[in-house]
Amino acid sequence: MLSSLKGTFSFLAKSLNPKNVRAFSRYNQHRTTPDNNDSVPFEFTKENYEKIQTILSRYPSNYKRSAVIPLLHLAQKQNNNFLSLSAMNKVAKILEISEMEVYEVATFYTMFNREKVGKYHLQICGTTPCMLCGSREVTRAIEEYVGCKLGETSPDGLFTLEEVECLGACANAPMLQINGEWVYEDLTPENVIPLLEKLKNGEEPVKGPQNGRNFAEGPLGRTTLINFNPERTFDRDFAAAKQEWEAAKEAAKQAAQAKK
Repeated sequence: MLSSLKGTFSFLAKSLNPKNVRAFSRYNQHRTTPDNNDSVPFEFTKENYEKIQTILSRYPSNYKRSAVIPLLHLAQKQNNNFLSLSAMNKVAKILEISEMEVYEVATFYTMFNREKVGKYHLQICGTTPCMLCGSREVTRAIEEYVGCKLGETSPDGLFTLEEVECLGACANAPMLQINGEWVYEDLTPENVIPLLEKLKNGEEPVKGPQNGRNFAEGPLGRTTLINFNPERTFDRDFAAAKQEWEAAKEAAKQAAQAKK
Protein backbone atom coordinates (compact mmCIF):
# COMPACT_ATOMS: atom_id res chain seq x y z
CA MET A 1 0.00 0.00 0.00
CA LEU A 2 2.78 2.40 0.99
CA SER A 3 4.76 1.64 -2.17
CA SER A 4 1.63 2.24 -4.24
CA LEU A 5 1.13 5.67 -2.64
CA LYS A 6 4.76 6.54 -3.20
CA GLY A 7 4.38 5.64 -6.86
CA THR A 8 1.25 7.81 -7.15
CA PHE A 9 2.94 10.82 -5.51
CA SER A 10 5.98 10.35 -7.74
CA PHE A 11 3.75 10.39 -10.84
CA LEU A 12 1.90 13.51 -9.66
CA ALA A 13 5.13 15.31 -8.86
CA LYS A 14 6.49 14.55 -12.31
CA SER A 15 3.23 15.56 -14.00
CA LEU A 16 3.02 18.85 -12.11
CA ASN A 17 6.61 19.80 -12.84
CA PRO A 18 6.44 23.27 -14.47
CA LYS A 19 8.50 21.93 -17.37
CA ASN A 20 5.75 19.40 -18.14
CA VAL A 21 2.77 21.76 -17.71
CA ARG A 22 1.46 23.38 -20.88
CA ALA A 23 0.89 27.12 -20.84
CA PHE A 24 -2.71 28.09 -21.52
CA SER A 25 -2.43 31.82 -20.92
CA ARG A 26 -0.15 34.70 -21.80
CA TYR A 27 1.06 37.80 -20.06
CA ASN A 28 -1.79 40.25 -20.67
CA GLN A 29 -0.27 43.52 -19.45
CA HIS A 30 1.78 45.63 -21.81
CA ARG A 31 5.49 45.69 -21.08
CA THR A 32 7.17 48.78 -22.47
CA THR A 33 10.42 48.16 -24.34
CA PRO A 34 12.57 50.40 -26.55
CA ASP A 35 11.03 48.87 -29.67
CA ASN A 36 7.46 48.56 -28.37
CA ASN A 37 6.01 51.73 -26.92
CA ASP A 38 3.55 54.38 -28.02
CA SER A 39 6.32 56.57 -29.49
CA VAL A 40 7.39 53.92 -32.04
CA PRO A 41 5.69 54.89 -35.31
CA PHE A 42 3.37 52.55 -37.17
CA GLU A 43 1.54 53.31 -40.39
CA PHE A 44 -0.36 51.03 -42.72
CA THR A 45 0.92 50.80 -46.27
CA LYS A 46 -1.09 52.26 -49.14
CA GLU A 47 -1.99 48.75 -50.25
CA ASN A 48 -3.23 47.83 -46.79
CA TYR A 49 -5.30 51.03 -46.53
CA GLU A 50 -7.09 49.85 -49.66
CA LYS A 51 -7.69 46.49 -47.96
CA ILE A 52 -8.98 48.33 -44.89
CA GLN A 53 -11.55 50.18 -46.99
CA THR A 54 -12.68 46.86 -48.45
CA ILE A 55 -13.00 45.38 -44.95
CA LEU A 56 -14.90 48.39 -43.60
CA SER A 57 -17.35 48.25 -46.51
CA ARG A 58 -18.65 44.96 -45.09
CA TYR A 59 -20.07 46.68 -42.02
CA PRO A 60 -22.52 49.55 -41.39
CA SER A 61 -20.69 52.83 -40.78
CA ASN A 62 -21.90 52.91 -37.16
CA TYR A 63 -20.51 49.42 -36.53
CA LYS A 64 -16.94 49.89 -37.71
CA ARG A 65 -15.75 48.32 -34.44
CA SER A 66 -16.80 44.97 -35.92
CA ALA A 67 -13.68 45.12 -38.10
CA VAL A 68 -11.26 45.14 -35.17
CA ILE A 69 -10.09 41.52 -35.61
CA PRO A 70 -9.49 41.72 -39.40
CA LEU A 71 -7.58 45.00 -38.95
CA LEU A 72 -5.46 43.57 -36.15
CA HIS A 73 -4.56 40.62 -38.37
CA LEU A 74 -3.62 43.02 -41.15
CA ALA A 75 -1.47 45.12 -38.82
CA GLN A 76 0.30 42.06 -37.41
CA LYS A 77 1.04 40.63 -40.85
CA GLN A 78 2.49 43.94 -42.07
CA ASN A 79 4.60 44.29 -38.92
CA ASN A 80 6.55 41.02 -39.32
CA ASN A 81 4.05 38.91 -37.38
CA PHE A 82 4.20 41.28 -34.41
CA LEU A 83 1.29 43.33 -33.06
CA SER A 84 2.92 46.34 -31.44
CA LEU A 85 1.30 48.91 -29.16
CA SER A 86 1.47 51.55 -31.89
CA ALA A 87 -0.21 49.20 -34.36
CA MET A 88 -3.08 48.60 -31.93
CA ASN A 89 -3.42 52.34 -31.35
CA LYS A 90 -3.59 52.92 -35.11
CA VAL A 91 -6.40 50.37 -35.41
CA ALA A 92 -8.29 52.14 -32.61
CA LYS A 93 -7.94 55.48 -34.41
CA ILE A 94 -9.18 54.09 -37.74
CA LEU A 95 -12.19 52.41 -36.12
CA GLU A 96 -12.90 55.43 -33.89
CA ILE A 97 -13.00 53.39 -30.71
CA SER A 98 -10.98 53.57 -27.51
CA GLU A 99 -7.52 52.04 -27.41
CA MET A 100 -8.59 49.90 -24.46
CA GLU A 101 -11.30 48.25 -26.58
CA VAL A 102 -8.61 47.17 -29.03
CA TYR A 103 -6.29 45.98 -26.25
CA GLU A 104 -9.11 43.84 -24.83
CA VAL A 105 -9.47 41.97 -28.12
CA ALA A 106 -5.73 41.64 -28.73
CA THR A 107 -5.08 40.19 -25.27
CA PHE A 108 -8.00 37.77 -25.44
CA TYR A 109 -7.07 35.97 -28.66
CA THR A 110 -3.83 34.02 -28.65
CA MET A 111 -3.30 34.41 -32.40
CA PHE A 112 -2.15 37.98 -31.80
CA ASN A 113 1.58 38.20 -31.01
CA ARG A 114 2.17 41.15 -28.70
CA GLU A 115 5.79 40.20 -28.31
CA LYS A 116 8.20 39.76 -31.19
CA VAL A 117 8.48 36.32 -32.72
CA GLY A 118 10.86 34.82 -35.25
CA LYS A 119 10.49 35.13 -38.99
CA TYR A 120 8.73 31.77 -38.91
CA HIS A 121 6.25 31.33 -36.08
CA LEU A 122 5.87 27.56 -35.66
CA GLN A 123 2.67 26.65 -33.86
CA ILE A 124 2.51 22.92 -33.27
CA CYS A 125 -0.75 21.31 -32.18
CA GLY A 126 -0.52 19.48 -28.87
CA THR A 127 -4.15 18.43 -28.49
CA THR A 128 -5.03 14.76 -27.95
CA PRO A 129 -5.17 13.46 -31.57
CA CYS A 130 -1.86 15.10 -32.48
CA MET A 131 -0.27 14.03 -29.19
CA LEU A 132 -1.33 10.41 -29.73
CA CYS A 133 0.08 10.52 -33.26
CA GLY A 134 3.48 11.77 -32.15
CA SER A 135 3.41 15.56 -31.79
CA ARG A 136 5.74 15.45 -28.80
CA GLU A 137 8.37 13.52 -30.75
CA VAL A 138 7.98 16.02 -33.62
CA THR A 139 8.36 18.88 -31.13
CA ARG A 140 11.59 17.44 -29.79
CA ALA A 141 12.94 17.07 -33.34
CA ILE A 142 12.10 20.73 -34.03
CA GLU A 143 13.70 21.87 -30.78
CA GLU A 144 16.92 20.05 -31.62
CA TYR A 145 17.05 21.43 -35.15
CA VAL A 146 16.23 25.09 -34.44
CA GLY A 147 18.09 25.26 -31.12
CA CYS A 148 15.32 26.46 -28.81
CA LYS A 149 12.56 25.08 -26.58
CA LEU A 150 8.80 25.62 -26.64
CA GLY A 151 7.98 29.26 -26.01
CA GLU A 152 11.40 30.44 -27.19
CA THR A 153 12.96 31.93 -30.31
CA SER A 154 15.96 30.33 -32.00
CA PRO A 155 19.36 32.09 -31.62
CA ASP A 156 19.34 33.09 -35.30
CA GLY A 157 15.92 34.73 -34.90
CA LEU A 158 14.34 32.61 -37.61
CA PHE A 159 12.04 30.37 -35.59
CA THR A 160 9.71 30.80 -32.65
CA LEU A 161 8.23 27.52 -31.40
CA GLU A 162 4.91 27.38 -29.59
CA GLU A 163 2.42 24.68 -28.68
CA VAL A 164 -1.22 25.54 -29.35
CA GLU A 165 -4.63 23.97 -29.09
CA CYS A 166 -6.49 22.14 -31.88
CA LEU A 167 -5.77 23.49 -35.37
CA GLY A 168 -8.56 21.50 -37.00
CA ALA A 169 -6.75 18.85 -39.05
CA CYS A 170 -7.11 15.88 -36.71
CA ALA A 171 -7.39 13.38 -39.58
CA ASN A 172 -3.89 14.36 -40.67
CA ALA A 173 -2.30 14.59 -37.22
CA PRO A 174 0.22 15.65 -36.13
CA MET A 175 0.43 19.08 -37.68
CA LEU A 176 1.77 22.59 -37.31
CA GLN A 177 0.80 26.02 -38.57
CA ILE A 178 3.32 28.59 -39.74
CA ASN A 179 2.81 32.35 -39.34
CA GLY A 180 -0.89 31.86 -38.61
CA GLU A 181 -1.66 30.88 -42.21
CA TRP A 182 -0.59 27.64 -43.86
CA VAL A 183 -0.68 24.23 -42.21
CA TYR A 184 1.66 21.27 -42.61
CA GLU A 185 0.30 17.85 -41.72
CA ASP A 186 1.21 14.18 -41.28
CA LEU A 187 4.46 15.20 -39.61
CA THR A 188 7.14 12.87 -38.29
CA PRO A 189 10.49 13.61 -36.64
CA GLU A 190 12.04 12.73 -39.99
CA ASN A 191 9.95 14.71 -42.49
CA VAL A 192 9.69 17.87 -40.38
CA ILE A 193 13.43 18.55 -40.76
CA PRO A 194 13.40 18.96 -44.59
CA LEU A 195 10.42 21.30 -44.12
CA LEU A 196 12.41 23.48 -41.72
CA GLU A 197 15.46 23.37 -43.98
CA LYS A 198 13.42 24.76 -46.86
CA LEU A 199 12.17 27.59 -44.67
CA LYS A 200 15.71 28.30 -43.52
CA ASN A 201 16.89 28.46 -47.13
CA GLY A 202 14.06 30.80 -48.12
CA GLU A 203 12.26 28.12 -50.12
CA GLU A 204 8.54 27.41 -50.14
CA PRO A 205 7.74 23.98 -48.63
CA VAL A 206 4.83 21.91 -49.89
CA LYS A 207 1.72 22.84 -47.95
CA GLY A 208 -0.59 20.26 -46.40
CA PRO A 209 0.35 16.59 -45.88
CA GLN A 210 4.10 15.88 -45.83
CA ASN A 211 3.81 12.15 -46.54
CA GLY A 212 2.32 12.25 -50.02
CA ARG A 213 -1.27 11.89 -48.84
CA ASN A 214 -3.87 13.52 -51.10
CA PHE A 215 -5.66 16.02 -48.85
CA ALA A 216 -7.25 13.90 -46.07
CA GLU A 217 -7.78 10.66 -48.00
CA GLY A 218 -7.41 7.42 -46.07
CA PRO A 219 -5.32 4.37 -47.11
CA LEU A 220 -8.14 3.21 -49.44
CA GLY A 221 -8.07 6.47 -51.37
CA ARG A 222 -11.20 8.43 -52.22
CA THR A 223 -14.34 6.70 -50.95
CA THR A 224 -16.80 9.62 -51.27
CA LEU A 225 -17.45 12.30 -53.91
CA ILE A 226 -16.20 9.86 -56.54
CA ASN A 227 -17.15 12.18 -59.38
CA PHE A 228 -14.99 14.99 -57.98
CA ASN A 229 -12.33 16.28 -60.36
CA PRO A 230 -9.35 18.65 -59.88
CA GLU A 231 -10.73 21.05 -62.50
CA ARG A 232 -13.66 21.81 -60.18
CA THR A 233 -16.16 21.20 -62.99
CA PHE A 234 -19.53 19.59 -62.38
CA ASP A 235 -21.28 16.82 -64.29
CA ARG A 236 -24.73 17.73 -63.00
CA ASP A 237 -27.19 19.73 -65.14
CA PHE A 238 -28.13 22.46 -62.66
CA ALA A 239 -30.56 24.13 -65.09
CA ALA A 240 -32.52 20.90 -65.43
CA ALA A 241 -32.37 20.34 -61.67
CA LYS A 242 -33.81 23.81 -61.09
CA GLN A 243 -36.68 23.11 -63.50
CA GLU A 244 -37.46 19.85 -61.70
CA TRP A 245 -37.46 21.64 -58.34
CA GLU A 246 -39.76 24.40 -59.60
CA ALA A 247 -42.13 21.82 -61.14
CA ALA A 248 -42.27 19.89 -57.87
CA LYS A 249 -42.87 23.10 -55.94
CA GLU A 250 -45.76 24.06 -58.24
CA ALA A 251 -47.24 20.58 -58.01
CA ALA A 252 -47.14 20.73 -54.20
CA LYS A 253 -48.78 24.18 -54.27
CA GLN A 254 -51.61 22.95 -56.50
CA ALA A 255 -52.12 19.88 -54.34
CA ALA A 256 -52.40 22.05 -51.23
CA GLN A 257 -54.96 24.33 -52.93
CA ALA A 258 -57.00 21.30 -54.05
CA LYS A 259 -57.37 20.15 -50.43
CA LYS A 260 -58.93 23.46 -49.37
